[in-house]
Amino acid sequence: MTAITLAHFSDPHLSHEPRLRLRERFSKRQLSAWSWQRARREIQTGGVLQALLADLRQYHPDHIAITGDITNFSLHEEFAAAADWLKTLGEPEAVSIVPGNHDALVKVDAADGLGRWQPWMSADRDRSPAPQWPYVRIRSDIALIGLNSARPTWPALASGIIGADQLARLEPILSELGARGLFRIVLLHHPLADGAVSARKALRDRAALREVLARAGAELVLHGHARDARFDTIAGPIAPILCLGLPSSSAIPNPKDEGARWHHLSIRRLDAGLWEMYVEARLLNPQSNRFERGGAYSMRVERGAAL
Repeated sequence: MTAITLAHFSDPHLSHEPRLRLRERFSKRQLSAWSWQRARREIQTGGVLQALLADLRQYHPDHIAITGDITNFSLHEEFAAAADWLKTLGEPEAVSIVPGNHDALVKVDAADGLGRWQPWMSADRDRSPAPQWPYVRIRSDIALIGLNSARPTWPALASGIIGADQLARLEPILSELGARGLFRIVLLHHPLADGAVSARKALRDRAALREVLARAGAELVLHGHARDARFDTIAGPIAPILCLGLPSSSAIPNPKDEGARWHHLSIRRLDAGLWEMYVEARLLNPQSNRFERGGAYSMRVERGAAL
């Protein structure tokens, strides 16, 4: 059967020079602005992200998935600029996103914040004015399930939470999609594996989410948030479920960041309960500011678990 191709990248942290209003200085935004001005503006550059997108477009993927941290400071003007940037990637039906902790530094009304991104994180045929979680998008034999782990937290924390309501809705969704024989890809920002990030940055209810996945199953989990690429597994109903994580797609390699990369995935059904997945890693060469092949692998996936 014909393969479906997916491009995954994460944490673009679109360049934006913060000019905080007085009331915004008395919030977590100020800490993030200091971090940006002190170090991150030299590490996360628009030029790297442009090079990544130029490389990605050569592959003509069927779909693009972005797993959070599109902004830096959760400013109203950032959400608006990010919506304009998302439009350059393709039609909303061809791009799926979920928010990250930087997209939820502080509470922002939907009209000025995540609601601006509704076309890229809504279920098929959903016209709700604000995002509804989880959302499901079906593209051929693939089901993309978007989760929101981004919540405002106290200063110095970058943790996330899915929450009981979202978890309760997720399990029957996964079960129904699995019964239809679809390749289920769960998208979220925070990693699911223990130890993937420090406690202050971790998904607080990851154990509860892993329990849902262990019962209902999924074929793949994609995330961001970590400073390095991740290849982890969690328990599934048949065998372990693969979790692939990526570092910032705009970061130059440095002592804290592995450096920008993106994944090109090709997924092909072999028979009613068996899939073949091919993953090519594209890595930044900081000397040329171009992306190069960093390795590739293929694996077979059967009904909710990798073989």
